[in-house]
Amino acid sequence: MSPKNYALVVAVLTSFLTPFVGSSINIALPSIGGEFSATAILLGWIPTAYLLSLAVCLVPFGRLADIYGRKRIFTYGIILFTISSFLATMSISIEMLLLFRVLQGAGSAMIFGNLFAIIASIFPATQRGKALGITITGAFLGLFLGPVLGGFLTEYFGWRSIFFFNVPLGILATIAVTRVEGEWAEASGKSFDIMGSIILGFSLVTLMYGLSILPEILGFYLILAGLIGLFLFYLVEIRMESPVFDVKIFKNRSFTLHNLAAFISYCSAAPIVFILSLYLQYIQGLDPQWAGIVLSVQPVMMTIFSPLAGKASDLIEPRKMAALGMLLNTIGCGIFAFLGGETSIIIIVIGLGFLGLGFANFSSPNTNAIMSTVESHLYGVASTTVTTMRVLGQMSGMGVVLLVLVLFMGSSTINSQIYPEFITSTRISFAIFSVLSFIGVLVSLAGGNKDINA
Repeated sequence: MSPKNYALVVAVLTSFLTPFVGSSINIALPSIGGEFSATAILLGWIPTAYLLSLAVCLVPFGRLADIYGRKRIFTYGIILFTISSFLATMSISIEMLLLFRVLQGAGSAMIFGNLFAIIASIFPATQRGKALGITITGAFLGLFLGPVLGGFLTEYFGWRSIFFFNVPLGILATIAVTRVEGEWAEASGKSFDIMGSIILGFSLVTLMYGLSILPEILGFYLILAGLIGLFLFYLVEIRMESPVFDVKIFKNRSFTLHNLAAFISYCSAAPIVFILSLYLQYIQGLDPQWAGIVLSVQPVMMTIFSPLAGKASDLIEPRKMAALGMLLNTIGCGIFAFLGGETSIIIIVIGLGFLGLGFANFSSPNTNAIMSTVESHLYGVASTTVTTMRVLGQMSGMGVVLLVLVLFMGSSTINSQIYPEFITSTRISFAIFSVLSFIGVLVSLAGGNKDINA
């Protein structure tokens, strides 16, 4: 097997792991809530803690990879993710589970901060879209099997089995990555920016925690502190000789706009499974397995059409395909903005179908557009940036949902007395994401198409 094919195998395996555990654990949330008597807000922190850890660690580990080697840090990430998955099976409290989710987020940061850079380094511009499409298909396959297999495992073996399922896959990925040839360390010998890493981590933690406790006055202060911290981070990094993150890359207009589109897309994508998993099991009365089967419609569409979209983005302007994807997302979220207690499962399946087709047409073309706007020596920074934008988008999306839940449901556990408030929260959340997705259409079109490395 050629080095390129080995790289694709590793890319598909690693891109599968984290979406699988993320989408499958959402199906298990009611079971986890029942075992630990957790509120809806605390359950919301199970995916959020992972995303926050991922966001905080992405940039520092991306820079460490530039200094010490992308393949090395990438391998460490697979190992950490596998170990933390095993430890999560032993959780005896929700606090312990949240701790291991944080460790999983750190491992994922090492993986996804380098994955796209490695693919872009191995494949030329004429093959990059196809390679990225295949890579992202692994992620969509994880999203597909997550609800289906996660529902089955939760129903018959308990929610802990979801984490254990990742262990043999992680071991296989660790073995496979040793067969990938080459190492990439463009900043070898340079110093690591500890100050910038601390400022960025502080800013993201305070910002996200502030979002989660709104409308308390402390929440507004924390959000303000987080925004000030991000501005301070920019001021520090732009003057650094060896910054943890080269913020000058945002002077590239096309690069910036395509990253903004990625942020918007994943902001509306992240909460979908979380909200609909609770809706299908509490409001529609489905068991975890059937809820997972219904939710699998979206990732099935993504898995089928993503490779085609990636290949097509080598021939058609990626920004146009990404804009089409965001338009389909707008329609899908709009359908869910009208959910009610008696909404037909057929309507839900149609909405998920639109979202699946939308994300398939957006993800790999958007990534292709981003990587095509920078020179090869900036692949590491670009890879870290696009992943950071996606994670910040996911984190912000979960923040919006947590805020809406707090405003309408308070800190109550989900029960039949507050079902109307939960449905209202669901409708408002999807209405917000539908508007955001339409803005994403305009941003994608404005991004342009500039291939520096053709």
